[in-house]
Amino acid sequence: MIPFTKAHACGNDFLIVTEEAAAGRDWAELARALCERNTGVGADGVEFFAWTKNAQGKRAGRIKLHNSDGSIAEISGNGTRCVAAWMAAELNSKPGDVIEIETDAGLRVGRIESVELREGRVRAVEVRTGMGVPELEKKSVRLSDGSQVEGMKITTGNPHFVIVVSDDSFRVAGRSWFSIGEEICHHADFPQQTNVEFVLVKSSSEIEIRIFERGVGPTTSSGTGSSASAAAAVVQRLINSPLKVVAPGGAQIVEWSGTGEELFLSGPAVLIAEGEAWL
Repeated sequence: MIPFTKAHACGNDFLIVTEEAAAGRDWAELARALCERNTGVGADGVEFFAWTKNAQGKRAGRIKLHNSDGSIAEISGNGTRCVAAWMAAELNSKPGDVIEIETDAGLRVGRIESVELREGRVRAVEVRTGMGVPELEKKSVRLSDGSQVEGMKITTGNPHFVIVVSDDSFRVAGRSWFSIGEEICHHADFPQQTNVEFVLVKSSSEIEIRIFERGVGPTTSSGTGSSASAAAAVVQRLINSPLKVVAPGGAQIVEWSGTGEELFLSGPAVLIAEGEAWL
């Protein structure tokens, strides 16, 4: 049996499995089985976790992320925050405490902003996390029908292609965002595939997004996707920081002062359940 904890951040759900519990298993195969929504537990990905220590000798964590299709991702902002919530429960963290998590995209440091308790145990948290320095460049992608889509190629620890749209249908070149997202995700211009976000500016301090996630498909939310979307809107001077990024699963707050500076993402994470999978 495989012990797990399930958590979500704005509906973007993850399973947390310790490396000890997964020892001797094929992690890609295990992730596919666990994430299957009809025959498994169901999730967008699995965060395989190990306890470590930081430079000061305090407890910290290390994670390896597998998407629901078994592929490896460098990082998930929401997945990392879900792990932070689980660590906060294990450490009995309080507001103001700092949690450090090593990812394949580097160290992420989160500050606990608030804690919700249930039966004396941490159940939910709000976390402000440093997401690193975004890398941005303009890019045009030619689709299979010959049309060109203008956007921005952005790295926030993992790859993104961000497209600004003009209406709330999120359509691009006469096609649905889902269709465009799927094609661009698997486009030859992105040999390792890419996450794709569609951004609608709602006001000077708010954007709304849709997400086609590499290795998953459409998702209700994405931490790195919210970060990339915000960076694209700010660098094009379409909106000001701090800003609210609204996805179907909920809102997150992004603070970014511009090119060359670290971006900060704030949002919730909720622990849903603990259990054992018969795999």
